[in-house]
Amino acid sequence: MLDAILVWFRRDLRDDDHAALAEALRRGRRVYCAFVFDTAILAPLPRSDRRVEFIHGSLQVLDAALRARGAGLIVRHADATEEIPRLARELGAAAVFANRDYEPGAKARDARVARALAADGIGLELFKDQAIFDGVEVLTQGGRPYTVFTPYRNAWLKRLGDDDHRPHDSARGELAPLPQLPRLPTLAELGFQPTNLQTLGIAPGMPGARRLLEDFQGRIGRYREQRDFPAMRGVSYLSVHLRFGTVSIRRLVSAALAAGALRARDGDGDGDGDGDGAACWLSELVWRDFFFMILDHFPRVVGQAFRPAFDTLQWETDATAEAAFAAWCAGHTGYPLVDAAMQQLLHTGYMHNRLRMLTASFLTKDLGIDWRRGEAFFATHLIDFDLAANNGGWQWAASTGCDAQPYFRIFNPVRQSERFDPAGRFIRRYLPELANVPERFIHAPWLMSAVQQQACGVVIGRDTPAPVVEHDAARRRTLQRFAAVSPSGAA
Repeated sequence: MLDAILVWFRRDLRDDDHAALAEALRRGRRVYCAFVFDTAILAPLPRSDRRVEFIHGSLQVLDAALRARGAGLIVRHADATEEIPRLARELGAAAVFANRDYEPGAKARDARVARALAADGIGLELFKDQAIFDGVEVLTQGGRPYTVFTPYRNAWLKRLGDDDHRPHDSARGELAPLPQLPRLPTLAELGFQPTNLQTLGIAPGMPGARRLLEDFQGRIGRYREQRDFPAMRGVSYLSVHLRFGTVSIRRLVSAALAAGALRARDGDGDGDGDGDGAACWLSELVWRDFFFMILDHFPRVVGQAFRPAFDTLQWETDATAEAAFAAWCAGHTGYPLVDAAMQQLLHTGYMHNRLRMLTASFLTKDLGIDWRRGEAFFATHLIDFDLAANNGGWQWAASTGCDAQPYFRIFNPVRQSERFDPAGRFIRRYLPELANVPERFIHAPWLMSAVQQQACGVVIGRDTPAPVVEHDAARRRTLQRFAAVSPSGAA
């Protein structure tokens, strides 16, 4: 037994099914809990950042849960590499426990913290918590990391056992009382201000995650059929809770299995109708592990193409490209579903997954702009921003990543709109200026005659932008761009 252990919370803001906390309660006589608003992370963020407000609200919930257990959460606003060793010394901790993070920057930070702690004779132990499998747990027969998703998923599912998604017993156990109950700093004290989080109905913390999961469990059977249609409530909306760990991945995998995910995949469904949807959702959770694994084993993907040959692609950089990029960022490309998706992102901090693929494809394949610029824009605006998933998704859409969309398969933004928002419900929700456009023109308003434009009060170039690019011509340019790279890269 260790006399005292400090549990360092990061992207795991819950006190149930928490690997590091459970291990600390098992091995420590006194267990303390802390979170650091890391100044190095906060410094570049906009002052109105939904993520900071979500974290702040989730910490209030976590602190209340820990207080109900006779303790509380120590919250500091400082450089984590200095504050965690300082706090461990103050508490007389023999060790600091935390859950693993796979981002290169986080791994470098943890290495610095470990060195500082070691100088004081304090250990740092990291535990698997945000993934079902990590490290070398799922490898090819040749002992290498997978770079193609389908065989990785098959190996992942083959390895999956009951222990892999069994919750950690961290909700019970005695925490060390604090001599003085900590006070959570306000958003203003952190240098931030409230956003529209409450207006959007986004409830932070563990209760918010529970309500969303309960709601989704009643819809999971329709997930496969409805997940690609942004006007429908077809997805779980749990991504922000997964990102900040207000719900555990084990709980979500267990929910998918309870709904018949493996039975449906093996063809042994019980006829309840939920299995196919659950199997599809489970596959999306496996994608999450896959991208964590790629980031962990191939950290060069941060800033570089997974397939090095594609680092030689000649992206558009002239004044026309800069104007097109500005139009894309503002949701003013003239393609209604692309623009509606960007408006959703700007107004809510969220974008439907099908639309993330569409907008990324449009930026890289229609506008010919470097995927890294879009990746950075999403990183700034997404409330559920996760480096592994964001990088993996952008490289998939740009055809530069592992198991990516082949470069010659290019989304047609009008056809995508016709297929996934056929009545234009989503478009009209985020582009109200197009409310009176007839359904047959909602996906391509520029096809209306001047008389038709006047009749519905939507004049192209006045009330809505003209398309910034012609898709067929852009497609030809993209094929030429990719054909110019080395044959090994274009294969």
